[in-house]
Formats: sequence, structure tokens, C-alpha cells
Amino acid sequence: MSELKTVISDQIKKHGKGRDALMPILQSIVEKNNYLTNENMVEIAKELDISAADVYGTASFYSFLETEERGRYVIRICKSITCDMKGKGKVLRTIQDMLKIKIGETTQNKKFSLLETNCIGLCDQGPAMLINDDFYNHLTPEKVREVLVDYIRNKN
Repeated sequence: MSELKTVISDQIKKHGKGRDALMPILQSIVEKNNYLTNENMVEIAKELDISAADVYGTASFYSFLETEERGRYVIRICKSITCDMKGKGKVLRTIQDMLKIKIGETTQNKKFSLLETNCIGLCDQGPAMLINDDFYNHLTPEKVREVLVDYIRNKN
């Protein structure tokens, strides 16, 4: 059994074959592979007996369900007005300068991708960002440099 079918099968055992199993399956595949391929979505549709369009529509609606290959570390910087007012522009420029990428791009070594996202729930602690599942708040250019240097040097 392929790795994909195993993930789908495990999630069906937990959640059943109903439409409500779709999100846990999508999340599991993204957790394992970092993104969803078209082939993944077609296979999920077959297993749940729903249309591939339904699967793709769900996956593309949620910003945390990647449908494009991304770097090992996905940096999501909040694009709310609150973060803007608290200095997000300087923080974003620092990230772009350090990694030599712009929003929506991935480093050549596939280690980092940089995305803007709607509110991540830390408006009172902005500017804020996520790197995969790790939150960073009250960001300054100096703090961002420290965080990124740690990822560049110490994370596999």
C-alpha cells in the first residue's frame, strides 16, 4: 500500500468515510508531505466518493492547506492592518533581505517559503509570524534575524 493510501486509510478508520473526514485527511497529508498534489486530491476524492472539485475547493480555500510545493519551513507573516501599524514592513524587509526571496517565493535550497496570511490571532502581539507551527510575536528586525539564524544554522 502506498504511503498516501496508508494516510488516507488511517484517517478513514478514525473519522469514517463521510465528508467530515476530508479535513483531517487533507491536514494529515500536508503534515506528512508539506503540500497536496493534484494526484493526492484525486485519490482522496475516490476514497471518500466525492468529486475532485470538492476536494480541491476545500484545499484551496484554506491557506494552511498548501496545494503547491513549499520549503521545509513555511514562514507566514500576518498581513493585518494591526501588524502593519506595529512595524511589519521592517520585519518583512528583514526576512526578504536575509533569505533573498519575496512573498510567495521559496529559497533555491527549498528550505524556506515566505507567505503573507490573514490574521493569525496575535494582533495584540504584532507584528507576528508563524514558521510552520511555531509562533513568533512582538517582532523586530533584530528578533527576526535571531530566529532566522537559528533556523538556518540549527534546523535540519
